[in-house]
Amino acid sequence: MKLARITPLLIALVAAGPALAQTQALGDSAKGVLGAWEFSNADRDKICSVTFKADATPVGFKVEFDANCANLFPIVSRVTGWKFPENDNLFLLDADGKALVEFSEVESGMYEAPTPGVGVLFLQAAAAGGPPPKPPEQVAGTWAMTRGGKTLCTLSLASSALRDGFALSAQPGCDAEITRLNFTQWRLDRGELVLVLARGNGWRFEEVEGGNWRRVPESAVEIMLVRQ
Repeated sequence: MKLARITPLLIALVAAGPALAQTQALGDSAKGVLGAWEFSNADRDKICSVTFKADATPVGFKVEFDANCANLFPIVSRVTGWKFPENDNLFLLDADGKALVEFSEVESGMYEAPTPGVGVLFLQAAAAGGPPPKPPEQVAGTWAMTRGGKTLCTLSLASSALRDGFALSAQPGCDAEITRLNFTQWRLDRGELVLVLARGNGWRFEEVEGGNWRRVPESAVEIMLVRQ
């Protein structure tokens, strides 16, 4: 009778062995990954949530995506586990343990993964993600570029797409400095508005209270885009 009672317990312990070993292998650095994260593309116009758990799976640890994630990113339907760290990277794994996505940390609380056929994917702590960026049609319209409250130029930001952004045109009467810069188009990049130059780096703006945009980095005399 004693043997009969012990045998099921032994069988259960043997079956749980690999899972117990994996749970014990979850190190301190991996524990920092546990919890909910924002999963997005580079423009943050596709956003869902992913939760990393400590429950062991045959290929690592349990990962759960929200219901809409597979619609936005079909690759996640093949993800069955995660592991971290391996060479300081975080991996999303398929059922065979093959890495589908490899994230590397780019700053505290943010990871990126250039993924063939998908583009650059991002992970960031859910609390740090902030609200989703505005769609381009909400930003399109007529804007006055001002410096210290003085209007330098009036710009029309269109919602018609170009190869790398959206059409932009300057109305007559712009300051000569702005005319020389020759803004050619605009785009949204991770929550910032970028005015693209014909040559050189574009001008970047962050949204501020009131729905206007302020050039970053800030200068001694503030440059703004003010909705008209």
